[in-house]
Amino acid sequence: MRAQFITAEEVQQILKVSRSKSYQIVRDLNKELKSMGYHTIAGKCPTQFFQQKFYGLEIGGDDN
Repeated sequence: MRAQFITAEEVQQILKVSRSKSYQIVRDLNKELKSMGYHTIAGKCPTQFFQQKFYGLEIGGDDN
């Protein structure tokens, strides 16, 4: 099963950015989700939304 949320630590590893930058990215994505009326979790972002915003990025795979 794929994880539904990606953490700031995972964003850091995937994008090869600093820890503070990864948290900024997650904050910005969550801010956008909030403006669309969604509830968010600090330090985490829906994986599907993250992938949409970073075109061409593939995370993990299905375990089916």
